[in-house]
Amino acid sequence: MNRRPLRYCGATAVLSVALLLSSCTSGTVAVKGTAGAGGVGDPLFPALGNGGYQVSHYGLDLDYDVPKQHLDATAKITAHASKDLSSFKLDLQGLKVSGVRVDGEDADFSRKGHKLTVRPAQALKKGAEFRTTVEYSGVPRELEDPDGDTDGWVKTSDGAFVSGQPAGAMTWFPGNNHPSDKAAYDFRITVPERYTAIANGELRSKKTAKGRATYSWHSAEPMATYLATATIGTFDVHQSRTSDGLPLYVAVDPKEAKASEKALEQLPAILEWTGKLFGDYPFSSAGAIVDHTPPRIDWIALESQTKPVYAGTPDAETVVHETAHQWFGDSVTPKTWEDTWLNESFATYAEWLWEEHEGGRTPQERFDELAETDEDDDLWEFPPGDPQYAENVTATPIYDRGAMVLQQLRNAVGDKTFFGILKSWPAKYRHSNADTDDFIDFCQERTDEDLTDLFDDWLYGEGQPDWEY
Repeated sequence: MNRRPLRYCGATAVLSVALLLSSCTSGTVAVKGTAGAGGVGDPLFPALGNGGYQVSHYGLDLDYDVPKQHLDATAKITAHASKDLSSFKLDLQGLKVSGVRVDGEDADFSRKGHKLTVRPAQALKKGAEFRTTVEYSGVPRELEDPDGDTDGWVKTSDGAFVSGQPAGAMTWFPGNNHPSDKAAYDFRITVPERYTAIANGELRSKKTAKGRATYSWHSAEPMATYLATATIGTFDVHQSRTSDGLPLYVAVDPKEAKASEKALEQLPAILEWTGKLFGDYPFSSAGAIVDHTPPRIDWIALESQTKPVYAGTPDAETVVHETAHQWFGDSVTPKTWEDTWLNESFATYAEWLWEEHEGGRTPQERFDELAETDEDDDLWEFPPGDPQYAENVTATPIYDRGAMVLQQLRNAVGDKTFFGILKSWPAKYRHSNADTDDFIDFCQERTDEDLTDLFDDWLYGEGQPDWEY
C-alpha cells in the first residue's frame, strides 16, 4: 500500500473511532459446545479476526443508495468449523443486523463493539461446513487507523472509495477480518444506473432495470478481507488484454483521467516486467481503480487484489509497487500483521529495480543513500521485523529498511540465488500465508552462507546497524 508523502498501509488493534454498540436477539435456542474466540492472537491487532472456523467463500449482495449513502446488504458466508462450536463471532463495525441464519435456520445473535456473536440453533461439529446468512443495513462509516489514516467505506462526491487495510473491511461486510483467513468472493452490487460498481476479480454480468444497474463480480482465488473492494462512482472504464491474454479492467474517475494516462499506459509493460522477475502472475485478471477522493484521505494506494485502488493520480513507481503486491501480500499473505514487512519490502524493492530498469539509480545506490541517513532518522526508529506497535505497520522502516534487508540479502547470496528467491518464494506460498520465520528458513536453505547475523542486524537489530555484509 502507498501513503503520503512516501509510504503505504496501516492496521488497528484498538480502533481510534468509537465502536458502535448495539445488541439484538432472534430466538432463545440453547446449544452445547465451545464458544469461538473473538480474536486469532495477532500480536499487533488482537481484536481482529475470530477463532473456531475458516471461511471458504463470501457471497456479498450489496444495494447502495448513493445520494442517501445507505447500504442494504446480505452476506452469505461459507465456512468450516475447526472445533465443535456452540457460537462463533464475525467482525462487523456499525450497521444494523436484522437477521442471521445458519444453514437455513434462524440463529440467536448479539452485538458488542465490532463483534457479532452468532449462536446457531444446533451446535456445529468440528470439520462441518456451514453457511451463515447475515442481513444488515445502514450508513457505512469509515475508520481511523492507529496511525491516523482512514480506511473502510469512505464517502466520495459520487459514491464510495473502499479500502480495507487493516480493519476497514468490517465497515461494509461481516467476516473473519484477519489476513490469516483467505476465501473466494462473489459480489453482486446494485447502484443507480449512472454509476459504476467495481470489485475484485472478473465482471460476470451487468444488468439494468428500473434505473438501477447490478454488477456481478467473481474472484475465485483466495483473498484476505482487507484486500476486498466494492468501489462505487463515476468512472471511465477501459477493458483490454495484455499480449499474453490477461484481462485488464481499468476504471478512472474523469477528474483524474488525463493526469493518470502516462502511468496507467505502462500497466501492461509493468505486468510483463514483474512477471519476469516474480514468476507467473498469480490471478486471472488485473487492473486498476483511480478515484477522486476527499483531500483528507492522506494516503496514496492499496493493493486490492487484482485491482489496486489509487486515491488520486498514481505515478509509475506507485503502479509498480502495487503490482508487485499482487505476488507479495495478495498471493503470499502474512500470517499476522507483525509480518507486514514481507509485503512492503518486496514492493519497495520492486520500485528500486524499476528505477534501475528505467535508467536511474541502482538498488545498491538507493541502499547507500539510505544507509548514510542520521541515526535519529525515522528509518532507524524500530526494526522492520519487530514493529512493536499497531501504528508502526505503515512507518518508514517497514518499507525502506525492509527493502534494505533484501539488498543485504542480495549482497550475501549473490544475484543468481537472490533473483531465484524472488520467483521461488511466491511460487512456494502461492495463494497461502507465510511469516518471517518461513522466509528466513526459505532463504537459508538456498545458500551456504550463514544468514544469522544479516537478519539479526538488519531485520531485528535496534538502531542503525554498524555491520555490513
